[in-house]
Amino acid sequence: MKILVLGSGGREHAIVRKLKESPKVTKLYCAPGNGGISHDAECVPISVMDKEKVTAFAKENGIDLVFVAPDDPLAAGMVDALNEAGVRAFGPNAAAAQIEASKVFSKNLMKKYGIPTAGYEVFSEPDKALSYIREKGRYPVVVKADGLALGKGVLICEDEKAAEDAVKEIMEDKVFGASGNHVVVEEFLTGPEVSVLAFTDGHCVKPMVSSKDHKRALDGDKGLNTGGMGTVSPNPYYDGAMARRCMQEIFLPTIRAMQQEGRPFKGCLYFGLMLTPNGPKVIEYNARFGDPETQVVLPRLKTDLVTIIESVIDGTLENVDIQWSKEAAACVVMASGGYPVKYEKGKVITGLDENGQLPGVTVYHAGTAEKDGCLVTSGGRVLGVTALASTLDEALQKAYEAVEKIHFDGAHYRRDIGRTR
Repeated sequence: MKILVLGSGGREHAIVRKLKESPKVTKLYCAPGNGGISHDAECVPISVMDKEKVTAFAKENGIDLVFVAPDDPLAAGMVDALNEAGVRAFGPNAAAAQIEASKVFSKNLMKKYGIPTAGYEVFSEPDKALSYIREKGRYPVVVKADGLALGKGVLICEDEKAAEDAVKEIMEDKVFGASGNHVVVEEFLTGPEVSVLAFTDGHCVKPMVSSKDHKRALDGDKGLNTGGMGTVSPNPYYDGAMARRCMQEIFLPTIRAMQQEGRPFKGCLYFGLMLTPNGPKVIEYNARFGDPETQVVLPRLKTDLVTIIESVIDGTLENVDIQWSKEAAACVVMASGGYPVKYEKGKVITGLDENGQLPGVTVYHAGTAEKDGCLVTSGGRVLGVTALASTLDEALQKAYEAVEKIHFDGAHYRRDIGRTR
């Protein structure tokens, strides 16, 4: 099979490397890819949002499958366009991708079908949002932009001033563009967070191994929210009993709700959960593999990924026995200094071999490019350094040892991944 992966980050590098293991794959392309992905797939300079060019490339090159990895092209209908052109694609159509693309849609879905989530209200006017926040007077309070915002549209406000600033940034200053036309004001939940990605063909749902993402930029869960500074798998707070409870109260009800709404979800559905004193609740859904959760989940997958993908597309997921490694995985993200705000690009990266990997550790490239024969930084999150080991402590130790060997000016990473709630 010839497969094209859309995207250019660490998630896509993890997907490419897992697909590369499949005996079914004869050729891998990635559009647009990055400096590290170019060692594992042929990179094609096409935007993930260019439906016409992606479709034309797939047709002209006899692509058997397109794996649409990022959120934006899913929400924009990339899968719909490929299917209309007769090209098989992995990922939800635009109607189903609304579960991530609109916080208002997903919160209303949960309310309608009794899926446990935080209490909330939706606002389209800043004054009304602020009046509601002041009236409630409960802090912290969570303010979310309705639409996609690169994982940064969720603001946790510790007091009234912070809430005012959040509403102003999202709704008036439009820091996230049209995604801020509506906001969701939500109660602040407490408890350990869990990420569970799940394969689903619209009827059957098969959760993957659990993971834990560290969103804040600084040690001790301080600083601004980022796209994710590191992950571990399995999540130490998520046991078999909790997994069974989530299946009955959250996973299956969500899949059935989407069917009822005439939006059957086929692809990878990400459940962002909070294990509160009152039971598990949904913080958010994503309509695709998470980043950097993918970098610790896929390395533990033993079953052929292409076989799973085909069963999802064909509606035969129930027939596939998905096997996982018992090993633990840890990923430490090396970011550019200043991320997630302002940072410089073009810093030379040293300490990697010619394939961008280290023995016993996989280095997934998120924001890298090749320039004048050197590997340089080209994004906020630069590398995801992932290690597998028999215990989580060993995996973390191995990952941090690998991080110490890699250098670029201004490199920033958290030193407490896997150590905080």
